Amino acid sequence: MSDYPAIPKPTVNFNDYLKMINNPDGSVTRPIILPTTAASPDHTTRIPVLSKDVTINPDKNIWVRVFLPREERDTSPPAAGAARKLPLIVYFHGGGFVICSAADTVFHDHCAHMAAEIGAVVVSVEYRLAPEHRLPAAYEDGVEALHWIKSSGEVWVSEHADVSRCFLMGSSAGANLAYFTGIRVADSVGDLEPLKIGGLILHHPFFGGIQRTGSEVRLEKNGVLPLCATDLAWQLSLPEGVDRDHEYSNPMAKKASEHCSKIGRVGWKLLVTGCEGDLLHDRQVEFVDMLKANGVEVEAEFVRGDYHVIELFESSKAKALFGLVKNFMA
Repeated sequence: MSDYPAIPKPTVNFNDYLKMINNPDGSVTRPIILPTTAASPDHTTRIPVLSKDVTINPDKNIWVRVFLPREERDTSPPAAGAARKLPLIVYFHGGGFVICSAADTVFHDHCAHMAAEIGAVVVSVEYRLAPEHRLPAAYEDGVEALHWIKSSGEVWVSEHADVSRCFLMGSSAGANLAYFTGIRVADSVGDLEPLKIGGLILHHPFFGGIQRTGSEVRLEKNGVLPLCATDLAWQLSLPEGVDRDHEYSNPMAKKASEHCSKIGRVGWKLLVTGCEGDLLHDRQVEFVDMLKANGVEVEAEFVRGDYHVIELFESSKAKALFGLVKNFMA
């Protein structure tokens, strides 16, 4: 497989993307639109992966983009029990809960390359955004997507994915979403069968809190993800009337042991990745320490330097991430 196309390191302050215009009907207009890529259900894509969009809930505009390695689609469906199916990754994009889409080129390419490199069916979820739909709306959409996978009978999933080997994964806010979607279904995993979650993969998870951490102070004016942007994202996405120590933002502040107990009962393992060049670094380390202190099986990979979600933009870093994820899933 060839190297990924060159995608430059982000140079626009994330905060610039949040200059949204409030409309009289309660919606907002997002002035900057990121490049998007259409799904490719045929063989025209440069990446050896097919993709297609499937609507889950038209009333809420929830849909998924399904990615299937092309060689799987090019063969006839195997007879029952004749071949091993691919693991399933349910992926949630980032964007601080307030911007971005599963159709954005950066997330489309990331999921396509991940499906090809790991050898997995990837279901990327388009969930509702804040402030029109504040948390926990996105978590509810994540749960709805899991129930859709269980019961939809969508052919690429039913014929090629082993739903008993499912992992929830997300980048940045999507990692937060993967975690809290998991927490929401942990007490009722039987309702999802035959879908079975094996673990959670949190890529540079987006957490916050009232007390500033050392990395937040050190990287306050970081050009990729400045502190003012994270504060604003929480202001727009958290339920009205709560602060950044709400459990959705700061899972270490409240209900930490309760959440870890749920994870422990279902036996999930977690993979958490991050880097020292991300202002979220110290919170991510604190999160890992909290999990370990509460008996949760967790693997952590924190590298020196780099920047927030660098793997979305640099191919060598993405390849390393996919290798880590593949080993974790195995």
